[in-house]
Amino acid sequence: MLASYQFPQYSYQRSTDQDSTTPVQHPVVIIGAGPIGLAAAVDFSTKGIPVVLLDDNNTVSVGSRAVCYAKRFLDISDRLGVGQRLIDKGVTWNIGKVFFEEEQIYSFNMLAEEHHRRPGFINLQQYYLEQFYVERLMQFPQASLRWKNKLIAIQQNQQTVTLTIETPDGTYQLQADYVLACDGANSKTRSLCGLEAKGQVFQDRFLIADVLMTDQRFPAERWFWFNPPFHQGSSTLLHRQPDNLWRIDFDLGWDADPELEKRPENIIPRVKAFLGEDVDFELEWTSVYTFGCRRMQDFRHKRIFFAGDSAHQVSPFGARGANSGIEDVDNLVWKIELALKGQASEELLNSYSEERGLAADENILNSTRSTDFITPKNPANKVLRDAVLTLAKEFSFARPLVNSGRLSVPPILRNCSLISADTDSFDCAVEVGSPCTDGPITLSGAERYLLSLLGNKFHCLLFIDDHQQIDQQLIEQLVKLQQCQQPIDTYIVLKEPCQLQLPDGVAIIVDHLQLINARLDASNQCFYLIRPDQIISGRGRKFSLDSLLNMQACALGELR
Repeated sequence: MLASYQFPQYSYQRSTDQDSTTPVQHPVVIIGAGPIGLAAAVDFSTKGIPVVLLDDNNTVSVGSRAVCYAKRFLDISDRLGVGQRLIDKGVTWNIGKVFFEEEQIYSFNMLAEEHHRRPGFINLQQYYLEQFYVERLMQFPQASLRWKNKLIAIQQNQQTVTLTIETPDGTYQLQADYVLACDGANSKTRSLCGLEAKGQVFQDRFLIADVLMTDQRFPAERWFWFNPPFHQGSSTLLHRQPDNLWRIDFDLGWDADPELEKRPENIIPRVKAFLGEDVDFELEWTSVYTFGCRRMQDFRHKRIFFAGDSAHQVSPFGARGANSGIEDVDNLVWKIELALKGQASEELLNSYSEERGLAADENILNSTRSTDFITPKNPANKVLRDAVLTLAKEFSFARPLVNSGRLSVPPILRNCSLISADTDSFDCAVEVGSPCTDGPITLSGAERYLLSLLGNKFHCLLFIDDHQQIDQQLIEQLVKLQQCQQPIDTYIVLKEPCQLQLPDGVAIIVDHLQLINARLDASNQCFYLIRPDQIISGRGRKFSLDSLLNMQACALGELR
């Protein structure tokens, strides 16, 4: 009925490292070519750092698996040169709807603000995502993607990590300055290091059915049912994907037999009851899963760093897995880049585990609360939940209590050691420790978006009301920012265009809609310091060179 995805087969190729009599040293080795490992490899490659990426398979992930990718995932993918391909192929959505039994009780918008480059979410099968990232990585000659290379042993000392790799041609060893373990929930790297991820395994079972159908009665929105009339379970979730593929999640209960539930003769009647007897469809992929909320105590083990599911796992409710994982490598890669240059303090490297550990705790908390609401563990909790749902239909105060999966948003790095605390008052939703907001601007007369200018190095946003205030003294101060060990490029944000000759590292952008000013509560002489991962690491009401440099020193884990 419908064309299915053709999974690429990537060939094993013997590396010259396998012919060396001594292990070859590499700056970075990444274990696992899933979405997180691929994103990390592309990030290093964009920075000119040679990277080796190892995977024990030779194709992309089977089944849709991760489906929902949030705005922050797309913003990071833009920086890595993959974002537009994801948008072009994916199904864009901002609206989610919640149903109780047969009635819709309310809807919500994941991108209530206008004038952002990217939507709140897209839906896209994980195999497309991986394919696009593989093809992006292949554009870098210095990157080595090695299929059918399985990690079987790992050890490290103060200077290097030694890895033993099994291939179709036998075993070989290589060495790395740093290793990133992105090899999933059952991480072989974590096991070989004798480390654990601890937490809670939930006694719930869910059925995923990827269904091919041409019927378009359901829009490109997230629809979630509590106590659905067509299914004798607590919940059902529906998402549309590209290629006429629909993802349906059915709650089965803990007592369900996974092997029986995966049989087509049991799945098809369940799907028909949901879609309608008159709808033609085909099953493309199915799975029955349980899940846990777990994390490692420390995401850094000397020269080995853990990211994505190898470091932390959450339930699928809220789409926090891949979205959180790409935020991990976004946080980490620039710090390792500085370490390779001999410019990173131990505090900077340790901040990865501190900051992403905070994110993992927040994700686990939200994921656990979602699971407990979606699948109540006793009759009393179910009565309470259903009462909340009944009230939510008519009373807005009850809607925040409804939890059909708090959808992924980037955490705010409050009270983290390398984030400068606010000393001035700001009245806006954007906080220090959060990703910088986005919005349309013009640069040299061309329309752009702010986030397209930020990332990969430190930037300062300096807001000026009148271009006549840009005098020689200010220019001399901004030039000094280029003489730092970590130069800070400055964008002077004006409300009207002007013609000025400015030195390298200083440019004017025009906030022609004045959205950036509003979203950052900017006033004249206000400044923001943005880290290489687009995180706001400090801000102030009146520009001061010393204040800005102190904020950068804090962001780097250095004392001035």
